[in-house]
Amino acid sequence: MKPTHVIFDFGGVVFRWNPLRLLARVLPARANTPAAAEHWKGLFFQNYTGDWGAFDSGLITMAETRQRIAARTGLAESEVQAVLDAVPDELAPQPETVALMRRLRAAGHRLYYLSNMPAPYAQHLLRAHDFMAWFDDGVFSSTVKMGKPEPAIYKLALRQFDITAGETVFIDDHAPNVDAARALGITAFVFTDAELLARDLTARKLLGTN
Repeated sequence: MKPTHVIFDFGGVVFRWNPLRLLARVLPARANTPAAAEHWKGLFFQNYTGDWGAFDSGLITMAETRQRIAARTGLAESEVQAVLDAVPDELAPQPETVALMRRLRAAGHRLYYLSNMPAPYAQHLLRAHDFMAWFDDGVFSSTVKMGKPEPAIYKLALRQFDITAGETVFIDDHAPNVDAARALGITAFVFTDAELLARDLTARKLLGTN
């Protein structure tokens, strides 16, 4: 087993991210069926492009995001703000992934993060969780004003971390982000759950069998 650098995505990997549940909880009168929740998810987050993509990349503020989403969707600004305010609670740590990170560190691997994350939520995560100290370094999209799956953000991360693609593993729950990493020569996995990821890493001899 050679020493390897492991880069984690955050939302949906290290931290829970279920926008359907979020919308059903915050906007129960609107997202009152699975189909309705799916509808509002598409309108609100635009598959993480558009207004939300600009928020992710630090190009607009939370206030501008609220105004744009309200104008585009017909939601009241107070409804949009309620969703924005509820995001930190939705981003709860996934214990199984945190346990896997602990195993990777114990095996001698160095941990990093590369996350599309609006600045207010990035700051919240850095403040709220002691295990953030386990990461040697990390990149938030809102800090560098670009996001995955743009090749430039992966290249920036490799330079900043002073590592090479060939010695790096990348983990993300969105297939296009994984494809972009693979195109640069990075070994990458689509995350579905920590147990399956542990099996994949064990098969590549990056983890022991315990």
